[in-house]
Amino acid sequence: MSRLTERAVATAVPSLLDEPIKSVGRPDPVSVRPGTSLAACLEAIRHTGMGDSVLVTDESGKLLGVLTERDIFANLVGPDVDLDVPVESMMNREPNTLHLDQPVRDAIQLMKTGRFRNVPLIDDQRTLVGVVRPQNILKFLAEAFPEELLNLPPRPHQRLRASEGA
Repeated sequence: MSRLTERAVATAVPSLLDEPIKSVGRPDPVSVRPGTSLAACLEAIRHTGMGDSVLVTDESGKLLGVLTERDIFANLVGPDVDLDVPVESMMNREPNTLHLDQPVRDAIQLMKTGRFRNVPLIDDQRTLVGVVRPQNILKFLAEAFPEELLNLPPRPHQRLRASEGA
């Protein structure tokens, strides 16, 4: 059994971060057309159970905007909430996006600095080709390491005097 060191891990991670986003497993995005009500958007988010946003696309698949649960809940307050208004009344028309050929590190940086949970992936014509989420990136990174690394304590150099647990 080979022993992995912190140094070996530290040298492996940068090359993984330079892999293109297309190497990361991605679920299909939740998308709707313009004119969809906020109520229908919330239902789509709830039904899929996979995210907290819907991506608004036209008939050809071109990304027009993004609407997050956070957008809805931040703007709809009080007893007279109208969930029948169309999605474009509240969507972000200039969302941050990435291309499939950009490195994984760009997705991590965007999620970290912009605090985005779902980043739309587009091609050169702004056609929606997917979405990447933090859990997709975590899974990609975790799958790159052998099981023995994943089972190391938080500080691999630490030696415990007695085993923990029952």
